[in-house]
Amino acid sequence: MYAGKIRQILLITDGCSNQGEDPIAMAALAKEQGITVNVIGVINEDRIDEQGMKEIEGIALSGGGVHQIVYARQLSQTVQMVTRKAMTQTLQGVVNRELKQILGRSQSLEDLPPEKRGEVMEVVDELGETVNLEVMILVDTSASMKSKLPTVKEALIDLSLSMGARSGANLYSVCVFPGKNGDVEKLMDWSPKLQALSSIFPQLSTGGVTPTGPAIKVALASFKQKRSLRSLLSGDDESSFEESV
Repeated sequence: MYAGKIRQILLITDGCSNQGEDPIAMAALAKEQGITVNVIGVINEDRIDEQGMKEIEGIALSGGGVHQIVYARQLSQTVQMVTRKAMTQTLQGVVNRELKQILGRSQSLEDLPPEKRGEVMEVVDELGETVNLEVMILVDTSASMKSKLPTVKEALIDLSLSMGARSGANLYSVCVFPGKNGDVEKLMDWSPKLQALSSIFPQLSTGGVTPTGPAIKVALASFKQKRSLRSLLSGDDESSFEESV
């Protein structure tokens, strides 16, 4: 079995960033640090913003992650799907690197005979149930998201319940952008459950700007702080999976 954990940023937004750092550049920085950036674009029934679509795709591509555009009513199922799909993608990347080391640089999972490929995918599936997972969730609370926040809350609680069926440990942290007193506000520090959001989300206020880049920057700092504290307390620095290339 592989040692380590999977680290993800899950960005939930409905529009283009308009303040602070370039979110696509910040997503690339996350990928360099072994953190996958996944994006869910929540749209209205009658409107798709082309510029917003391009940014959502660009962030996920730059961050080595998965993106999905959904209507608010589809959000709960999509959050779970994107999280699991990104885990599988990360694990496949790890397997491919291992295969290249063992069989030569030209070999990958797709090059294996069908029966061997099936055996490897069984291992990937098993790892998806046992590997530790850390997810920093970034929720856009710009003005246009106001009507969608109750659905976002329910989707995140569903995610916690669904992923809780895994044997691997899950940790979540939640930030919103913009925050009450700045670009980003941390709603919930690292915790194995998201149920606390039921009491927090109804109190959220929404603003007019969308500082997506600063939100990703804060997420990266949170991962670093968490690892530094853990290393200080335990005396060791746990390895983590890098996402697939």
